[in-house]
Amino acid sequence: MSSLLIRSVSPEGSDPVDLLIADGTIVAAGAPGSVAAPADATVVDATGLIALPGLVDMHTHLRQPGHEDAETVDTGTRAAAKGGYTAVCAMANSNPVADTAGVVEQVWQLGRDAGWADVHPVGAVTVGLEGKQLSEIRAMAESRARVRMFSDDGKCVHDPVLMRRALEYVKSFDGLVAQHAQEPRLTEGAQMNEGVVSAELGLTGWPAVAEEAIIARDVLLTRHVNSRLHICHLSTKGSVEIVRWAKQRGINVTAEVTPHHLLLTEELVRTFDPVYKVNPPLRTDEDVMALRAAVVDGTVDVIGTDHAPHTLEDKESEWSCAAMGMTGLETALSVVQKTLVDTGMIDWAAVAKITSRRPSEILGLPDQGGALEAGTAANITLWDPAGETPVNPETHVSKGRNSPYRGMPLPGRVSATFYRGHPVVLDGQLTTPLPA
Repeated sequence: MSSLLIRSVSPEGSDPVDLLIADGTIVAAGAPGSVAAPADATVVDATGLIALPGLVDMHTHLRQPGHEDAETVDTGTRAAAKGGYTAVCAMANSNPVADTAGVVEQVWQLGRDAGWADVHPVGAVTVGLEGKQLSEIRAMAESRARVRMFSDDGKCVHDPVLMRRALEYVKSFDGLVAQHAQEPRLTEGAQMNEGVVSAELGLTGWPAVAEEAIIARDVLLTRHVNSRLHICHLSTKGSVEIVRWAKQRGINVTAEVTPHHLLLTEELVRTFDPVYKVNPPLRTDEDVMALRAAVVDGTVDVIGTDHAPHTLEDKESEWSCAAMGMTGLETALSVVQKTLVDTGMIDWAAVAKITSRRPSEILGLPDQGGALEAGTAANITLWDPAGETPVNPETHVSKGRNSPYRGMPLPGRVSATFYRGHPVVLDGQLTTPLPA
């Protein structure tokens, strides 16, 4: 497709404009009717739609290699495109673990071959995620995948000496360490948030301090070595307070929150439905409100889906045996609208910041998160904020059916996703991948 004209779209909720796209770039932008387009240009009527820079997810589990029964790079990036994402970071807990240049290059190439969104592999901090010795960090950074974020997500880098060394190591190429904040000794056998509900249900509790203690340690380590730290899936009021404290002192820490931690609470565990079993666990209503406020004041930088698809066998079992995790790519923007926009807490410009612009800045992605103006890469999401549709995981593109929003009416939908100027989603449906 040589050129494409998006008519009467509202960039980040502002006054409508026309956008002309050619060769993967926005080449012109202006008031409706003022942009001249070639006679053969494809025209997309976007009246009533909001244009956002293509969404960027810093926290996605694509499962490949090794767990292709749960998800693949192809199916996961299809789900990403359907959810409005044009770039995703693939976490390292695959099999084999992404702890070598060879594995991260494999994941990176699978993303390029699929053609639905950019795939940026996350390198493991430690070999095999075992927390005993550092992985091949430099080799992964210098590989074709050019890895810049390293995480043992799913497990905590609990050894402070190893964490310090990792923070020091990534400084040489302006990388960052993304920490899964979970003190392992405080969460042995934990099944849900520790509190009144866990006591009533007789389930082993997961105390907030297990997250907060690691965050407090790591922000101090980050200040000591003058490096960059990212906190994965922040989930408690206390964690928010620690990150806010760190930012006020100029410590280079960023944080993400998941859509499910912005909406769902521990009360859902009373159903004993394993779809609500997640790591970190669903917390209290007070925590949820603190997380929302942290997005508003900038303490939380980004929305990360922590998209974690599982097979039916791993998820649909008794609570104690079920895997932890929820899908999220195809519902994230709807949850953001419900919890933050429709409540009047933020506007669509702020949505663009937390879902695209800020993660692109943190990751150093020049072709993502740009302003919707002439000269920027045409990674664009068109969002229809009108209406509500009950969530039906059976219609999702992801292999995972473990969505916690089944049957819940959520607002809005992705009308179109343009990946490097190519429409991978139109009229809410997948089309074709970007040609190689």
